[in-house]
Amino acid sequence: MPENPVFESDDPETGDSRSYGSSTIRVPHHEGRAASANGHYNEGYDEYRDVDIEMKNLSAKRNSKALRPSSLHRGSEFSSQQETLAKDPWAMPELADDGPAWSDLSRREKCRRTGFGILKALAALLLLYMFVISLDLLSSSFRILGGRAAGRTFQESELLSNPVVGLMIGVLVTVVVQSSSTSSSIVIAMVSSGMLDVPRAIYIIMGANVGTTITNTLVSLAQSADRTQFRRAFAGATIHDMFNWLTVLILLPLEVASGYLVKLTGAILSSWDPQRNEGGNVELLTAITKPLTQLIIQLDSKVIEDIAKNDPTAMNRTMIKESCHTKANPNKTCQFLFYNTGLGETNTGIIMVLISLALLCASLVGIVKILNSILKGTMAGALRKALNTDFPGRCSFMTGYAAMAIGAGITFLIQSSSVFTSALTPLVGLGVVSIERMYPLTLGSNIGTTGTGLLAAMASDPKSLKSALQVALSHLCFNITGILIWYPLPFMRLVPIELAKKLGTVTAKYRWFAVVYIILTFLIMPACIIGLTLAGSAVLMGVGIPLLLLIAAIVLINVLQAKAPQILPVFLQSWDFLPRCLRSLQPYDAILYKMSCIDCRCCCRKNSDESEDGKARN
Repeated sequence: MPENPVFESDDPETGDSRSYGSSTIRVPHHEGRAASANGHYNEGYDEYRDVDIEMKNLSAKRNSKALRPSSLHRGSEFSSQQETLAKDPWAMPELADDGPAWSDLSRREKCRRTGFGILKALAALLLLYMFVISLDLLSSSFRILGGRAAGRTFQESELLSNPVVGLMIGVLVTVVVQSSSTSSSIVIAMVSSGMLDVPRAIYIIMGANVGTTITNTLVSLAQSADRTQFRRAFAGATIHDMFNWLTVLILLPLEVASGYLVKLTGAILSSWDPQRNEGGNVELLTAITKPLTQLIIQLDSKVIEDIAKNDPTAMNRTMIKESCHTKANPNKTCQFLFYNTGLGETNTGIIMVLISLALLCASLVGIVKILNSILKGTMAGALRKALNTDFPGRCSFMTGYAAMAIGAGITFLIQSSSVFTSALTPLVGLGVVSIERMYPLTLGSNIGTTGTGLLAAMASDPKSLKSALQVALSHLCFNITGILIWYPLPFMRLVPIELAKKLGTVTAKYRWFAVVYIILTFLIMPACIIGLTLAGSAVLMGVGIPLLLLIAAIVLINVLQAKAPQILPVFLQSWDFLPRCLRSLQPYDAILYKMSCIDCRCCCRKNSDESEDGKARN
């Protein structure tokens, strides 16, 4: 947003003044543009319209609480919040408590408030437990539906020889199985069995790192009803995407050209003498959720690995467990909901997806509502201060690294970066955790999730232990290198944060774009690249190189338009020379809006006809 925007306010078609309480904000109409200090017009409608919508929401909340005596003295707080939003749409919202102060309560009211607070906290923990259960069930259902295809994909050695295709296969497989830990463990098992070499495995690990970010991006959709919360939640979720993609853009060409990760991990293990090691497993969250999830579904985790290893017997085995016998109890039978139902894998997987999605949506909506109720007043201020305050004095630069350590430790204990980042996403949407603090927590989570691969590698055969451990270490080194590039220097740190904020701003206005982004980034783009590769290297190069050059040119021109427009030709100083459908999402938004209104118009006409018939009868 320009610091001193000037609107074409003399023209009644380009701008108007809108008042909210004591504040008046200048907002352009649909085709309005803001002029920056250099005299070149840029589209200012998008960002200012978001502020306009937030002002309306704040006004509605104020009017709904105007009759409360405890809220009459907060008019100045409301006005200051309006001014803050007008200046910075990303400012942390005021989490004011609308109820009476604690000192004004009677003893009975204090006991009642305390009791309700305890009940809300217990309900929040229960909903969080349901949320984790739903993620576990969703992962299991996707493994049932797509596990065989994922295993067969890993058999295609010709495809995996292409670094870009290996990357995209890692993305797709991780999206299908909903777990980077699972996909990386499969890759490590293939390396351990000698079916996959270390260089090709590293590209798949890169893709797995990217694919795991889809979970918290999906979770952010639960807050799409409120534009203000959705802007922050989607930006907080996609900051993980931005970091991973930016790191891939640097390390993938570097790895192809120099074998950086192969050489680095090889040097680390060069003086190590591999011996038989039993892989361990840290179970904290799994130990809590397993008793319930195993009553619903149990999977044979070895089937996907055996298919990937080209075991001929694996294709005849079912993903759902058929035998639960152990050495201690060889006659033990399986006891879970979907055991021996006769539905088949496909039907069972579809039913599981529907159940897990319903549970996921219900738990997320409940969590957001309860957090909205709990996080008010003093508690909200204390929690926000604890999460977002920097260390004092010269140690302030260490705050982000401490947040990384916390994120890494928690993720290692719960063995799931998706659960950790997905739990933080609603807090970002509510304004309790800032995007700037979400960033180092996410980076730490990236480090913590590599622990699963290291534990899986330690269980490999002694002959292949070194190679398996090298792949697991490459996952760790990939994330550490990305952190060294995109975090220590403040101006580099801003790149993924600002990109995530831009995505959040777009999706706050065009909420349908969030779904388009998810489908395009995690499904269509990887599938198209794999398809072009199957068509031949010439086709891939002929389409890919011009497309990459076009994207690079667009990015460069956008940067120059914002920073140094005077060095560009006049027609490139803005995108106005392009058709509107090529420079704005507004035409597509209008089409979708009209399509969504067709049913509403029919319903309205039907209701109006019924009301007219009723009047005629009377």
